[in-house]
Amino acid sequence: MRPVTNLWIVCVLLTACAGGSRHSRHGELGFVDPETAGKARHAAYVAEQATASATRAAASPLLRAIPAAVLAAMQQDHDADELEKQLAECAVQAEQLGNARYFHGRPPTRQECAEVVEQDRCGKPVTRAMFLGRQKHVLALQCAEEVLKELWPAPFSVEQRYRFYPNARFLETISREKEARLIAEGCTEDLRGTIKPDLVLHGDRNLLEAVLTLDFKFPCPDTNPPRWTEYGSNSPYAYESQGAIYEKALGGRAVLVSPKTGVEPFKR
Repeated sequence: MRPVTNLWIVCVLLTACAGGSRHSRHGELGFVDPETAGKARHAAYVAEQATASATRAAASPLLRAIPAAVLAAMQQDHDADELEKQLAECAVQAEQLGNARYFHGRPPTRQECAEVVEQDRCGKPVTRAMFLGRQKHVLALQCAEEVLKELWPAPFSVEQRYRFYPNARFLETISREKEARLIAEGCTEDLRGTIKPDLVLHGDRNLLEAVLTLDFKFPCPDTNPPRWTEYGSNSPYAYESQGAIYEKALGGRAVLVSPKTGVEPFKR
């Protein structure tokens, strides 16, 4: 509700007081009855709360990216900025739990982040930064899924893999079964050119379009700024950033969520 509504309510109160305060034939002063005054005060309070909620939504980088119809459905039961706050908290909790599990609560050093701790099935080195990032993603997504079940009024997808053909601007989903089969077959190129966002928030039942596409980022060491991955020269998306491809493929806004900086929409 716009701030001007509060002024209108004040005018109603003043008018009611002016109309109700009068001299009777005996010179006695009359007043607005308590029930009418109470309703007017309640209306003013509701208007004030709605204005405050709208102001917070306007200041939120996440909520500015949400279509008005979806945002209105969210606001029926919750403050407009609750989704942003809770997703950011999921990132903070995942960071703390991950560090507590492997480093007794302290963040790993730059040297520790760079150490190779294992090899993947294709023989490529896995650094501690990569290993920790995977563990923290699991924790963050478990948290985020519970948040979205409560706060997001439409469908959402968790770690859904897509194949995107940028020249044709064509997008298709890859089933969990097919993804597992491709991975089990070994180190092939079959997953090349696919994308797998952490979370895709849809506005309706069309699961090929996004309102928001979110990725959690856990820099290691934590003094590094969170950033979108940039695709290499061998990728179909060569030299483009992950956020840009998410927006081209799924529409909507791409959003990065990290422990220190919170929620940050992709900057075009």
